[in-house]
Amino acid sequence: MADPSSYRPAPGSIPDSPGVYRFSDSAGRVIYVGKAKNLRSRLSSYFQDLINLHPRTQTMVTTAAKVDWTVVANEVESLQLEYSWIKEYDPRFNVKYRDDKSYPWLAITLNEDYPRVMVGRGPKKKGVRYFGPYSHAWAIRETVDLLLRVFPMRSCSKGVFNRHRQIGRPCLLGYIGKCAAPCTGQVSQDEHRKIVEDFSAFLSGQTTTYVRRLEKEMKAAAAELEYERAAKIRDDLSALDKALAKNAVVLGDGTDTDVIALSEDPLEVAVQIFYVRGGRIRGQRGWIADKADGDATTADLVERFIQQTYAGESADTIPREILVPTLPEGEEALIEWLSERRGSRVAIRVPQRGDKKDLMATVERNALQTLAMHKTKRASDLTTRNLALEEIQVALDLPEAPLRMECYDVSNLQGTEVVASMVVFEDGLPRKSEYRRFVIKGVEGQNDVASIAEVLTRRFKRMLEDRVDIPDGEDPTAYLVDPETGRAKKFAYTPGLVVVDGGPPQVAAARQALDELGLGDIPICGLAKRLEEVWLPDDEDPVIFSRTSEGLYLLQRLRDEAHRFAITHHRNRRSKSMVESVLDDVAGLGEVRRKTLLKHFGSLKKLRQASVDEVAGLPGFGRRTAESVVLAVNSAATKADTSREPAVNTATGEILDDDVPELSGAPDGDRTGRTDN
Repeated sequence: MADPSSYRPAPGSIPDSPGVYRFSDSAGRVIYVGKAKNLRSRLSSYFQDLINLHPRTQTMVTTAAKVDWTVVANEVESLQLEYSWIKEYDPRFNVKYRDDKSYPWLAITLNEDYPRVMVGRGPKKKGVRYFGPYSHAWAIRETVDLLLRVFPMRSCSKGVFNRHRQIGRPCLLGYIGKCAAPCTGQVSQDEHRKIVEDFSAFLSGQTTTYVRRLEKEMKAAAAELEYERAAKIRDDLSALDKALAKNAVVLGDGTDTDVIALSEDPLEVAVQIFYVRGGRIRGQRGWIADKADGDATTADLVERFIQQTYAGESADTIPREILVPTLPEGEEALIEWLSERRGSRVAIRVPQRGDKKDLMATVERNALQTLAMHKTKRASDLTTRNLALEEIQVALDLPEAPLRMECYDVSNLQGTEVVASMVVFEDGLPRKSEYRRFVIKGVEGQNDVASIAEVLTRRFKRMLEDRVDIPDGEDPTAYLVDPETGRAKKFAYTPGLVVVDGGPPQVAAARQALDELGLGDIPICGLAKRLEEVWLPDDEDPVIFSRTSEGLYLLQRLRDEAHRFAITHHRNRRSKSMVESVLDDVAGLGEVRRKTLLKHFGSLKKLRQASVDEVAGLPGFGRRTAESVVLAVNSAATKADTSREPAVNTATGEILDDDVPELSGAPDGDRTGRTDN
């Protein structure tokens, strides 16, 4: 491990110009490449006290043995040089977006005398025009099969084309009208090229013009009594309608846009991109990347993604507009760089309203799901789950593998509506029927440590109460089942491991709560979000799992599920309390009718969207009362929109405003979990 001071550049030797820098290890391998507007300021930040650096940045600077740099004229040049060096050296500490699967493209070989349409994967080739990528190859083939009826261009391989040219007879597609048969001279090279150009234009989004042209030709043919030709054009229009139906319109302005969304955790980031051409979704792709650079912000990740994605693209594949969740810091340089590559202005924006914001929410849901699937895809394998449990047992020095694990998380909004969640994993899989939700009663204000202690005390007191009647020396299993229902009692079983969301303070509070109940033999650990460290009671240093550890993946999944469950409970309670506070201003609205409103609409957001007729249709409501309710909630919404800041969970920094959509939808756990009040 190198001491960064041993290779720190001499004072005053680093220029304050824009440039690109490289960290290399003792063997001369480049391990990190970065760019900066001011090299002196940026590089100096790496040579401060190690304790002030992010752990992954610490690892990088202590692995390096040398740093050098190249001065450039402007930020655009730094973007280009940074990308060239990353591609050349493949540094281990740079974010690398690796595709999570091989996506198919629809390709048209314009570099051939008689271009063909085909489905392809892998790197792009010069002289070939690409559309997509698409999620599935079969989706492309279905679309192409429909369009070949209207645009009968060549789709056969070179060998098939040459063979039928020699024998002088077209293939089956030529006989059924899905190929113009250029191999036998039925159309000239120029005529076939015109078919190819129409096909490309249609796929590029210029659909309306071509459809209108066919409609005019159909009407003209019918007027001239050419009914067979009119019927063929009618069938062609039907085929085009089916092809267009496969790509729904998502942007009414018919624009060309790439929509990029991210979902992050402390170790990895999932990226989804939707390709919208002519207002229609033409394809999508997904990436998973390790966040090797611990200091990378969301804006940094967006910038690096754009840089890596579009650096190798041809001009015609770069859209007019790129929608992102957060504007990158080097926004102007990126725009200038992309505009130079495209040959016209490219915009980078964060959507604020309308169809584009709705589409961004859809892409975000896909990114969230991609990250969740990536983290949990191994859970379906019994061998992998057993390996994860064994790793946890060894790392935490447990007497046996924790077949039942319980995780607790607290959620609050500046000390109000404090709630907690308990989620259960058995054999490495969620046991949603065992989930529980708590309303914190004995803690005032924002105090996660005291809240954790209260929740564990209440949970394990119930367990002890369920065990009171068990005679000494007998198997407790029979006594842990309710004889009336045949189900396990509410808090009957002892967990093999208790996990709390937090660091040493939360772990110490949990340990003390169990010790006071005489349950000191139940293992406890805490998982801190920021660095993914596992803390044990009374240990000064955390347990560090390998980044690829199956045990760490399982603990992360357990913690994330507890956090999701707690946040959902908090939002539901907060929404209901807001409904009640708004309805306080409605004269003559009693408790029974308030409960009716809460039960029917469930949240303030849904109540705001309700009409007077919908409210008046509820039992016990007249039209005058319904008008008062609608007026009250709309007045409260107007005041909120003009005066308040978004509500933020102070523990996590997450926005909890009612207008923020729940990306994951209604979770199963909310339907099965019970609330312990």
